[in-house]
Amino acid sequence: MHFELDEALKGLEVYCVGGAVRDDLLGIAHEDRDWVIVGATIDEMHQRGFRPIGRDFPVFLHPHTHEEYALARTERKTGHGYTGFEVHAAPEVTLEEDLARRDLTINAMAQDSAGQRVDPFNGLEDCHAGILRHVSSAFVEDPLRILRTARFLARFRPRGFAVADETMTLMKAMVLEGEVSHLVAERVWQEIERTLSEPDPAAFFELLQQCGALNVLMPALDEVLAAGLARMSLAAVPMARWALLTADLSSEALTALCERYRVPGEWRDRALMVVRSRALLPACPDAEQVLAWAQAMDAWRRQSRLDEVLDMLSIGNFGLPVASLEQAIDQARMISPQSLMAQGYQGAELGRMIEIERLRAIEHVLAQE
Repeated sequence: MHFELDEALKGLEVYCVGGAVRDDLLGIAHEDRDWVIVGATIDEMHQRGFRPIGRDFPVFLHPHTHEEYALARTERKTGHGYTGFEVHAAPEVTLEEDLARRDLTINAMAQDSAGQRVDPFNGLEDCHAGILRHVSSAFVEDPLRILRTARFLARFRPRGFAVADETMTLMKAMVLEGEVSHLVAERVWQEIERTLSEPDPAAFFELLQQCGALNVLMPALDEVLAAGLARMSLAAVPMARWALLTADLSSEALTALCERYRVPGEWRDRALMVVRSRALLPACPDAEQVLAWAQAMDAWRRQSRLDEVLDMLSIGNFGLPVASLEQAIDQARMISPQSLMAQGYQGAELGRMIEIERLRAIEHVLAQE
């Protein structure tokens, strides 16, 4: 990988770092690149037209390409969690010192504009060996690195990657020391949401369970994980994966979990609809049970949402007659309030007749099964 330095960057010591270098080695296509500049000052970046955007450490937008460039920096632990750091960025900070603060060796490589690789922590070797290994003992200072390691395992396990034994030992120690409980809810969900788009999301949750972090973060899910992972593996869409993963939780436990991690409403609602469907529907429901379920799902006003849930119920193999449910709801939707109004029904009587006709339509479909 080579790159050219334009006028705004000429004379600076610029490196492409992290994921782009790693993905090039693994033959993975990528678009984004992360940049580090060594030996520059904040004033010099201002003079070259770069616009500062970093609140916690010096990051600048290129004046023309608008790519982000960070000054080389070091970090010192000052408190709990991933925010408890004091950042030091100065011209004397070396590239190796900057790379040393990164999480995994495969993410701690850099390349200059001529394509010369800088690899002080043997990331290339670990790429070839398929190993996720922490860079240094500083790994323990940031509990978010446990989730990041799990997410990279979800991405790379299909390529044969595994977590180094010493890294697993370190993560277990971090959990025992209580660092995981200091993770910010939004960052936990951010890692989960990203993971659900990875090739092997089960690897993420399995690793968290193995190191003990899942019991801290999501104890209710920890108890039913195996069944959830088996169902999740059948889905390809991230939201469906979340719904199937959590399908064995109670409505109360799922609601509490979603509130704790501020799960987006759409994700929460779909998952709750799957859980409630299982609670409301037996394997061979009668017409009244189907009608009650449809009303609870708001089936008459939100057709596309219910269709998504029916797809999830089908994928999850819950033993429910999904095809019959779909046909019954389609027939019940054809009941026309306008037609009943033309017959003279109105007010509460109209509502009662709509329900009666929908029940008849559902009974007709179920009788044919």
